Amino acid sequence: MAKYVIVGASAAGIAAVGAIRKVDPDGAIMAITEEDCADYSRPMISDLVSGKADLSKMKCKTDEFWKENKAELRLGKKVVSLNLAEKVVNLEDGEKIVFEKLLLATGGKPFVPKMEGQEKDGVFTFTNIAEALRLAAKIDRIKAKSAVVIGAGLIGISVTEALMKRGLKVTVVELQEKILSLLLDAKASGIVEAVIRKAGVDFATGQSVQKIIGRPENDGAVGGVILTRGDLVLCDLVIVAIGVIPRTELVVGTNVKINRGIVVDNFMRTSEPDVYASGDVAETYDFILNQNRSLPLWPLAVLEGRVAGANMAGAKTSYEGGTNMSSLKYFGIPIVSIGLANPTEDPTLEIIVKQDLEHNVYKKLVLRNHVIVGMTLVNCIERAGILFNLMKDKVNVKKFKQDLLRDDFGWAVLPVTMQRKMGVVQ
Repeated sequence: MAKYVIVGASAAGIAAVGAIRKVDPDGAIMAITEEDCADYSRPMISDLVSGKADLSKMKCKTDEFWKENKAELRLGKKVVSLNLAEKVVNLEDGEKIVFEKLLLATGGKPFVPKMEGQEKDGVFTFTNIAEALRLAAKIDRIKAKSAVVIGAGLIGISVTEALMKRGLKVTVVELQEKILSLLLDAKASGIVEAVIRKAGVDFATGQSVQKIIGRPENDGAVGGVILTRGDLVLCDLVIVAIGVIPRTELVVGTNVKINRGIVVDNFMRTSEPDVYASGDVAETYDFILNQNRSLPLWPLAVLEGRVAGANMAGAKTSYEGGTNMSSLKYFGIPIVSIGLANPTEDPTLEIIVKQDLEHNVYKKLVLRNHVIVGMTLVNCIERAGILFNLMKDKVNVKKFKQDLLRDDFGWAVLPVTMQRKMGVVQ
């Protein structure tokens, strides 16, 4: 019997192993993953496809990590069901594993809407290394020249850049009227879209793929797509990159409470005793919205995994919360988007904007009651750290809010009393 069983060996699962071992040096730990390769950086999948990185560069931990932490890693093993009353994890091959404490770190799965022709050879998703390797191999095998990417969010723009680096012509299809719609407002989105268009990418916004068609000589292979307005876009590949949804199927039919994801408290505990959840599968605390929600972000999954592991091992540790936090640099333009970066109309919010469109610079802060609750920085991210600290510490910025977007804004701008309070000066 393993004292601690972790289903999933990505960001949250790995972090939990380390946290458990810091508290409990001897308890048996087993991590189970259906993938043949574990502990790699999912944000680097695009680098694998582009050829910028190989698996060795993508590994978050060396093989020694598992030995040093005396943790058993079970690769290529799929968990198919749970018996929480008897504390048993059932594997697809019939093996039953008994646990004392269970962590569900199963992550998310790609959301793939139903489309006519989606079964054709040449349709891919883009969320794990196996699929990325298949895509890279397919590009080489058929000498692909063009691709349609469905979705212009983080995943879609990431795979688009990777494909462009491989020399493919890419058309991005996005249901919303603007790209990166969850991160950017219309102005910021327009700036970024213009930069990406200049790099050679085509966009079809406000549309979706109605049908994937085959090739004239082989209807079973991707030959193009037909959009909702009737446009035909010829292509060799289709990549569905709309987003991910929590993988909650293991707890369906159990007493574990589910909303969009698995509901947890600030200790990463589920509604069932001795069962925890963290990472993309869990709904965790958003300190900006003051509520739990799904936040599928790698850095937050690491933090949540540490909290879960510590609590599983008996060290009571509370999760302070996270929020929407995205830092990206695609097509040479760095972007930081945190919190309510793109809020709907709200009279309680104050918005401060500074822009230099000639240099593709856009800075925006969202304030509520003189406290920063959202920020967008495009092509000027140097002050992101100090602004985030002010946001997380819920600092009242009323006295210096007009200085926040100055190019030289820094700790020295803050009142001395505030600098002392935040530990900047003695």
